[in-house]
Amino acid sequence: MSFGILITIVSVISQAFIWIVIISSLLSFFLPPYHPVREALDRIVAPFLIPIRRIVPLAGTLDFSPLILIIAVQLLTGILINILRTL
Repeated sequence: MSFGILITIVSVISQAFIWIVIISSLLSFFLPPYHPVREALDRIVAPFLIPIRRIVPLAGTLDFSPLILIIAVQLLTGILINILRTL
């Protein structure tokens, strides 16, 4: 049984989420916190960043939680795709 379509769906969703995290991080430099676009992106990304921010302290003024989230999403996607390929 081939799970090619499911692998493609998982890959597309993870890439879209990674781009949302990147865009949200970049917009945080340029838009005020109460801008509608930034608020919408924060509603998507913040539930995943908050637990990471509790564990990883800030490095001065730098917040590495988006980078950690991106790495975690890529790792989990890779593991899930490998599991689907072996089925």
